[in-house]
Amino acid sequence: MYFNENTIIKEKIIIGSLNHIKEDNLNIAYGIDNNFTLGCVVSITSILLANSASSFSFHIFTNHLDDKFQKKLKELVTTYNTNVTIYLVDDSTLINLPTTKNWTIATYFRFIIADFFYAKIDKILYLDADIICKGSLHDLFHLNLESIIAYVVAEKDSIWWTKCAQRLNQNKLVSGYFNAGFLFINLNNWQEYNINDKALLLLNDTEISKKLTHLDQDVLNLLLLEKVSYLDRKYNQQVNINYELKYHLNAAQYNPITEDTIFIHYIGPTKPWHKWAKNYNCSSYFLNVKAHSPWDKEPLLSASSSTQMRYCAKHEFHQKKIIAGIICYLKYYFKKLKIH
Repeated sequence: MYFNENTIIKEKIIIGSLNHIKEDNLNIAYGIDNNFTLGCVVSITSILLANSASSFSFHIFTNHLDDKFQKKLKELVTTYNTNVTIYLVDDSTLINLPTTKNWTIATYFRFIIADFFYAKIDKILYLDADIICKGSLHDLFHLNLESIIAYVVAEKDSIWWTKCAQRLNQNKLVSGYFNAGFLFINLNNWQEYNINDKALLLLNDTEISKKLTHLDQDVLNLLLLEKVSYLDRKYNQQVNINYELKYHLNAAQYNPITEDTIFIHYIGPTKPWHKWAKNYNCSSYFLNVKAHSPWDKEPLLSASSSTQMRYCAKHEFHQKKIIAGIICYLKYYFKKLKIH
């Protein structure tokens, strides 16, 4: 195994049952940094609300741990009678891997997760923390994983797959390219095919890494080619709140969430926990769950980065909040000037 559990995990905090890794529980893992603590707590809450008859063990791998986050998780465990384990990660072994403004070092925590749980349990569901559950997971956890490495869900459409195939120089990707925010993993097969070792070799190869726009997601698509099985889009229905700007003249064109949707995945830089996103129908699912979570009394987040300020301004103008939009644009320009 690439990651040594004794060195990569600096601290482990079990909140709830001491039997925090149980095969008969539904084990779900997240990999986050400090930008996704709110989203993670609400994501877990949504799963519990939609699956009250099931038993879960939640596992959060993070390089940031503060008192507020721990307090919220303790409230969550008490309210919903569940268990959560926090794993404080030493990310120094990952520091040389490529990152972008949208893809931080935390994107690689899914590799640590796969290593950590190998030989402890047979399967685990990895989720990004910007995913909300609105349906039953019963059928998912009863799928047969024996002959594959993971169940996945496609990203976008065949036009996108073709572009990815050309960019990554792998023609077989024209048949499918998946979003790595949802991975239902067969841990034994993942280990047998040495996915972690192979992925980190590719990521450290400068000739290959310069082709990667989606970092480990691109790499996983290359390595898991023909070793995955695709599930219906309802298990990872991707929603980009910024598309509300694109389709504002005809909102009916952009309404991907249906009655059958089980997981809503809020991709893109604007998240439903941002103040400027609260007035859209697609955000209402997140906000309804937030109201039943330990974060219910906490305000939504303001723009902090220049990218967020730019999108905040666009959305404020779109929502006819002219003064707020102007203020946000001014903050954006001052932020940009300060950076340069």
